[in-house]
Amino acid sequence: MHDSERLRSGTGYTLLAASGFAAVSILTSLATRTGLSLSTVLAWRYTLGAVVLVTWVGAHTYPKRMGPREAILWMLVGGGGQALLVYTALSSLAYISAAMLAFLFYTYPTWVALVQVARRAERLDARRLSALALSFAGTALMVGALDLHGAALKGVALAIGAAMLYGVFIPTAQWMQKDWPVTVTSAYSKIGAALSFLVLSGIDGSFGYAMTAPAWGAIIALTLWSTVLPGVFFMMGLMRLGPVRTAIVSTVEPFLTALLGAAVLDQPLTPRTLAGGAAIVAAVIILQSRRTRVA
Repeated sequence: MHDSERLRSGTGYTLLAASGFAAVSILTSLATRTGLSLSTVLAWRYTLGAVVLVTWVGAHTYPKRMGPREAILWMLVGGGGQALLVYTALSSLAYISAAMLAFLFYTYPTWVALVQVARRAERLDARRLSALALSFAGTALMVGALDLHGAALKGVALAIGAAMLYGVFIPTAQWMQKDWPVTVTSAYSKIGAALSFLVLSGIDGSFGYAMTAPAWGAIIALTLWSTVLPGVFFMMGLMRLGPVRTAIVSTVEPFLTALLGAAVLDQPLTPRTLAGGAAIVAAVIILQSRRTRVA
């Protein structure tokens, strides 16, 4: 495959992945609008996702098998951690728009950078400082448009809290990944997340399977288009583009969420939200860029 062809196909796969991830909050909102609790929607999403991935892993042969200790670790940390950050992020939809959630959650590369600096894995140079400043300025611009004494403040806190959790989760998952295939670790993570949400929906007494056709449609779309397939598309794009280009192309994700929220949920898209989101996306691009040395 020629370089130009690899770039085109890699960009296409990455955009497909971004469109899937961008639809998470939209499809979740559509499902909860039918009367389902958030814990029930997520229980079905991750249970069905786990079934698909376990079936995929079972149909393939891998060089080595994961031992029980690491498998349990992936279910507890990978699955439990994923469940916590996803539930925290999507809970904010009760208070803020899908667009604002997307942009605020997209501050997670900033939190990853801060975690790496705290671990002394990376240093805080001028490029990172400028990215941090842009990210926080964008957040302040969006939050400044809200009534900080109202329920919206709770939504902002949940969205930023989820981004901070993801900032810790990514380095942890990278450390745990080692040389295991992504599909294997993803399968165990989905099992852990499914168990977490099944327990939660059982505790609050909301779990059920007698749902309307629109509810089932939203959950199935959420499972396939926004959970299983984006992970595959993202990896296919990553293998063709490399991490930096993939990360930069992925910055279309919050803008896609904003457009979907306006089109599907009829949520307002304010200039302050777009301006603040643009600043956050610019910060992500700066964080992912590398200076080129001239010989």
